[in-house]
Amino acid sequence: MFGSALKLDGVDRLLELMYRYTVFIPKEGGFGARVFKIADDGKGSRLTYMKITSGSLSVKDIPKSDKNKNGEKIDNIRIYSGEKFTRAQSVSQGTICAVTGLSFTRPGDGLGVEGEFDSPVLSPVMSYSVVPDDASKIHSLLGYLKILEDEDPQLQVSWNEVTRSISVRLMGSIQLEVLKSVIKERFGINVEFTSGSIIYKETITDTVEGVGHFEPLRHYAEVHLLMKPAPPGSGVVISSQCREDKLDRNWQRLILTHLYEHTHIGVLTGSPITDIEIILAAGKAHPKHTEGGDFRQATYRAVRQGLMSAESVLLEPYYDFTLEVPSENVGRAMTDIQRLCGSFDPPESIGEFVEIHGTIPAASVGDYSAEVTAYTHGKGRLSCTFRGYEPCHNSEEIIGKFAYDPEADMNEPCDSVFCSHGAGHIVKWNEVWQHMHLPSVLESPGSDNEYASDADELFSKCRTQSDVFALDKELMSIFERTYGKITSRSEQSQSSRISYDKTPSNYKRKGIKNYDGEEYVLVDGYNVIFAWDDLNRIARSNIDAARNTLVNILCNYQGYKKCSLILVFDAYKVKGGVGEVENIGGISVIYTKEAETADTYIEKAAYKLAKNHRVRVVTSDGMEQLIILGSGALRVSARSFREEVAQAESEIRNIINTL
Repeated sequence: MFGSALKLDGVDRLLELMYRYTVFIPKEGGFGARVFKIADDGKGSRLTYMKITSGSLSVKDIPKSDKNKNGEKIDNIRIYSGEKFTRAQSVSQGTICAVTGLSFTRPGDGLGVEGEFDSPVLSPVMSYSVVPDDASKIHSLLGYLKILEDEDPQLQVSWNEVTRSISVRLMGSIQLEVLKSVIKERFGINVEFTSGSIIYKETITDTVEGVGHFEPLRHYAEVHLLMKPAPPGSGVVISSQCREDKLDRNWQRLILTHLYEHTHIGVLTGSPITDIEIILAAGKAHPKHTEGGDFRQATYRAVRQGLMSAESVLLEPYYDFTLEVPSENVGRAMTDIQRLCGSFDPPESIGEFVEIHGTIPAASVGDYSAEVTAYTHGKGRLSCTFRGYEPCHNSEEIIGKFAYDPEADMNEPCDSVFCSHGAGHIVKWNEVWQHMHLPSVLESPGSDNEYASDADELFSKCRTQSDVFALDKELMSIFERTYGKITSRSEQSQSSRISYDKTPSNYKRKGIKNYDGEEYVLVDGYNVIFAWDDLNRIARSNIDAARNTLVNILCNYQGYKKCSLILVFDAYKVKGGVGEVENIGGISVIYTKEAETADTYIEKAAYKLAKNHRVRVVTSDGMEQLIILGSGALRVSARSFREEVAQAESEIRNIINTL
């Protein structure tokens, strides 16, 4: 069918056919909507056009979306007819409406039960610089272009602080003319565009480990990333395989956020990277000196260090093309394709015409369509569709033109910062392995002096509590090598020195009061969950269920042992949390505040309680073992504690059976 929407010719027929041949499948589970347009009403209000696909929407509702982090509400609902509209208090399934009050929406977003759309089929391959007629309007123009970017996210407006220029991504000359007209009509600014340049990208061909360390005075963060080549067209895939007993969940989330939020650029031309899988492999924070910004710096430096270590490849956009020419022009057409660095299949004859199918670099196409029209006298036709990014056909030439020096890019540093003699100093990217505090996850050289990993290895060999005490002298040696010789009050008083006998039952402190009163047991919750096989299996599908199961187990243990048990979990609920304390079945369950790890809380609690009480700390964290050793508390591995709990449960069952 055909018609004219402007004159309403054929519209009724179109609606009739759509009603007859399409099926609407409603979503289940409450409100759902699909955003299809962003606009401005001319009075400063941002309009989000959407179709309600399920449920209903009312004024003052908060639409559910991962992007709605500030809890934005619906201010008004408008039903438009041309430029006029009527207000509504609520709308139901099937309604097309516009709402105000939302600033996070983009075309294609799904709200409520609606999922996200796939990536757009068309992708801009040209970048143009936008120049206003009055240089003083450059910042106003940037704001206006950001408004247009909300309406069409593929513009991808960017600001270069060094050259103080604005660039946008467009499909070609037609879209360029349309954008120029829109800027003039809506914002009253005349603009010109520089000649377009191809958008290049970069990837890697081998697996590397990128490391970043940021440790100026009173700051600390270290990040290790595995970087692998990914299938073409996959973009940048980000994940984590770091254990939470090695790096707390809140720090891992922060690192992943920094990986997602930043456009990482390559080291060949400074172009964005793609087709790379980035995996958080390891990280380290300081209990007192680590802040959120420290991990941002360490993460960015780790990505750059990995790119510097890898073999990079420059990618350029390619088209799949179909060239249709008269039979007498087929020789010219094939010669041109070879000249333009393209490849093609054998030509196919279709009557008086010949069709040629193949691939060609986008940089080579240029105005070739106009050439085809000229030499075929209007009978020829060239059509291109975006194929994807593939290795650049003239990479050396392009890299030479960019003349990009990755080590001189101050906005994307690849070196790390370490602390020495009370001040931070720069260590070059190719020398960082001699200074890193964590070992390489790829067994790279240079991490041969990591005392915390020594402790982990020693502790992993312990099968019983007797083995743990047998290793105390070795652990104390590691502690003193890591933190220096202990010169506290214990060296000033002979009675305060610690001595060890061969068996746990004879373990005692000579000259120090033997506490016969209340015993405290501090348990690192997530460390135990991931160390116990049964809880670990539950945690893989539901971490809340694993947490509740552990609480129930420890309630029984505490009731039988008559000790004061404190179960500590890292901050996990909401950003900005101030910490919570719950009493469940006689045990104290602690949820630490934001950015406070369970290790930090346990260290502080053990130090205070050990002065007047017998304290045991349950954790298998090697570094935590070292610190607990210095505070005077007894150490219990998660494996040994599991045996204690199992024995207590067995004795409880025996008591119940005898009743």
